[in-house]
Amino acid sequence: MKWDEEIAGRRAMLAGAVGVLAIAYAPWSLAKLPSSGVKGLIGNASDGALDKLAAPGAFYRDAAVRILLPGAGGKLASKLFGMGDKLGLTTNLTKSLNDAGGRAAGEAKPVFCAAIDNLRWSDAPALVSKNDGATRYLQSSAGSVLFGKVSPLIGSALENVGAYRQLDQLSKGNQLMASTGLTRDGLTRSVTEQALKGIFHYMAGEEASLRRDPTRLLKGIF
Repeated sequence: MKWDEEIAGRRAMLAGAVGVLAIAYAPWSLAKLPSSGVKGLIGNASDGALDKLAAPGAFYRDAAVRILLPGAGGKLASKLFGMGDKLGLTTNLTKSLNDAGGRAAGEAKPVFCAAIDNLRWSDAPALVSKNDGATRYLQSSAGSVLFGKVSPLIGSALENVGAYRQLDQLSKGNQLMASTGLTRDGLTRSVTEQALKGIFHYMAGEEASLRRDPTRLLKGIF
């Protein structure tokens, strides 16, 4: 009996794998998913996450997504700044980084919307696999594209909140700054990476909440 159950289980797994492959390689699999169902769910999760993080001070208030200076969670940068840290200048810069992340989040909806719109039927199995499956799949499949699109938003925001100016003031006469990534380009890259990580963290929470109603997930997919 146990042997029969193992055989049945293996056959079920094989059938599932064949089903996934059939979806992936069927001609219609390249067609985009309908706007309802899982695409609508991840779109709502994206909008909800971006709206929350665009609120003033949202990034800085939440330690789970707070954006820090590059280098050991900002500690190395603080040491290099020396007296500047004692005067609270690095704290001001850190708050500016988080303000920049919030500004970029407020402008990033079209970027995320475009990435979500490109999801296709062949992506469906990965999207419905876990409570945060759609978020994680989007992060892995479109993460580099999103980085390229969000990075200019971060750069503009860093300029607008005065973060570049503060960095320039703090790094005057400090020859070790470039080696820690504390240049304008390095700062932009670090803030973009951290901001996206925070957005996906919030998206995962939003998605898990929306998935508590399974009819919203399955409608329009299968």
